[in-house]
Amino acid sequence: MSRVLVTQFSISLDGFATGETQTLEEPFGHAGHRLHHWVFKDEPGGERVSTGVDAAMGAIGWDGSVGAEIMGRRKFWPYPGEWTDPDWQGWWGPNPPFHTPVFVLTHHPHETLEMEGGTTFHFIDASPEEAVARAKEAAGGKDVRIGGGATTVRQFVRAGLVDVLHVVVVPIVLGRGESLWEGLEGVESQFDVESVSSPASGVTHLTFTRRAD
Repeated sequence: MSRVLVTQFSISLDGFATGETQTLEEPFGHAGHRLHHWVFKDEPGGERVSTGVDAAMGAIGWDGSVGAEIMGRRKFWPYPGEWTDPDWQGWWGPNPPFHTPVFVLTHHPHETLEMEGGTTFHFIDASPEEAVARAKEAAGGKDVRIGGGATTVRQFVRAGLVDVLHVVVVPIVLGRGESLWEGLEGVESQFDVESVSSPASGVTHLTFTRRAD
């Protein structure tokens, strides 16, 4: 049965998934790459760690089990409003790592982008429920991943659509940015929660698995 997953979602000790002032040059704002050193040796999208707890947790969902991705517009493009750069194709280069259909949530029309490696970006104006329905159809029985950012993940968790939420608590304090938990008071009561700590990086992996009704 197809599940809706959030995997490898890194946050600071104070709950921020992205720093302030996100730009094309700084996709994570003032946080830089500090939230992702646990899984990437250099920078996001580069060489992954290959041993230990972090390698095992970092591989979840990247084994072909995910058949479609949903992401918020600001994971693809950092600015609000109309699209101002028609040539922009995301931060990932000509061969993005998804290799599946990717549904980008936006209120502004954008043509579909077919990339190398099987990734196709579809830009849709849809509710969380509608987006999940479209993604599950495209996934062909495989899992659907909610890729972020924090606002998007919050919306899908609040709507009761996320089956498994993997949060990585990184031992840094950002002080400001985009919070994962804002408005989700008591959400833990809907899930069974497991944790495992990594001695190599100091992060804590929290896995929230939705309880059966």
